[in-house]
Amino acid sequence: MALLALLLAVLALLGAPLFAVIASLALLGFYSAGIDLSVVAIEFYRIAEMPVLLAIPLFTFAGYLMGESRAPERLVRLTSALLGWMPGGLPIMSLAACAFFTAFTGASGVTIIALGALLYPALQKAGYRESFNLGLITTSGSLGLLFAPSLPLILYGIVVQQFDSTRHVSIESLFIAGILPGLLMLVLLSMWSLWQGKDLRLSWSKLSLRDALSAINESKWELPLPFFVLGGIYSGYFAVSEAAAMTTLYVLVVEVLIYREIELRQLPHIMCDSMVLVGAILLILGMSLASTNYLIDAEVPKHLFEWVGTYISSQLTFLIILNIFLLLLGAVLDIFSAIVIVVPLILPVALSYGVDPIHLGIIFLANMQIGYFTPPVGMNLFIASHRFEKPIMAMYRATLPFFFILLFAVLVITYVPSLSLMFLN
Repeated sequence: MALLALLLAVLALLGAPLFAVIASLALLGFYSAGIDLSVVAIEFYRIAEMPVLLAIPLFTFAGYLMGESRAPERLVRLTSALLGWMPGGLPIMSLAACAFFTAFTGASGVTIIALGALLYPALQKAGYRESFNLGLITTSGSLGLLFAPSLPLILYGIVVQQFDSTRHVSIESLFIAGILPGLLMLVLLSMWSLWQGKDLRLSWSKLSLRDALSAINESKWELPLPFFVLGGIYSGYFAVSEAAAMTTLYVLVVEVLIYREIELRQLPHIMCDSMVLVGAILLILGMSLASTNYLIDAEVPKHLFEWVGTYISSQLTFLIILNIFLLLLGAVLDIFSAIVIVVPLILPVALSYGVDPIHLGIIFLANMQIGYFTPPVGMNLFIASHRFEKPIMAMYRATLPFFFILLFAVLVITYVPSLSLMFLN
């Protein structure tokens, strides 16, 4: 049993599909316990009974539609017209645009590729240092993960709902909990941008009412989207899955029929691309449900808690160790896999230390957000290195200041739970 598990771990390191490794572990565990292997298929079928799961493919498709249209260009022009007059306005605009785009696409790599081509030359032309520009865009690619309707937020809520019966963790409450922590990260990076741009007075542009009104008019069909989605959810008029359906319909009508930037013949291709990501998430989620249930049956979380309790006596120490673990995890594992594999294991341990499950979710995603550009194998580092044709070591150096700024933000988020829970009490 142990030898086979070790073999599967080696295969995972060599590049075997993660869902296959997880499924093999589940099959191996249930077989060794003498349980009928059909339980794996039954557990996989459980994901079909989750109404909120519909939100994932729908929001993903809407995000990909926006990415294939000229929405990124309109977003950059709008934020530039509204914020470009400020000292440091261009990088602040870049942060805001990337955060908004990532929140809707759910994928930081898409943001770097889609917006990087627009933002990087503009920052270079404005006179900002190359290392600052590279670090800003690489970091900004994951900033929107705490803002609704972020896919990781939805997936975390789904996983917790399956394994925690002590408190109902709704997707809506996670959306609310992510607002202030996400804004904290944006504000801290904006302050750093202001400092970097303090001597670039010639790059400041005057506020032009004409340009602002023109940019608003150009984006008039996309501007209502966040208010439409979030207003519908928070007012109780839409459930999350219904909001996802309405968002997709709205984006489809705007990009295909009003702006006409996407032709009907392109839709099958865009749908295929978006569903590849969704399929990967669902495969990993389904197999992880099975493997996690085996671990629970084998009382692995209980033994993990007993082991942790032997060495860690306080919540403060537990949270320090948790942050270190999650930073390392985020550097080697993509966020969707990490959520479905690790959350069911650490959730009961965190609850035993008095950590609120909603607060835990924000801590988890904030750490994973930094993990995207944590050396040596953060995913955004390699995507940006390829996109801008820069050596990976240059990307390491460029992202270091942003890493420490966001690490400070994570510590604040971790040890000030009211920042996440303020609007939920």
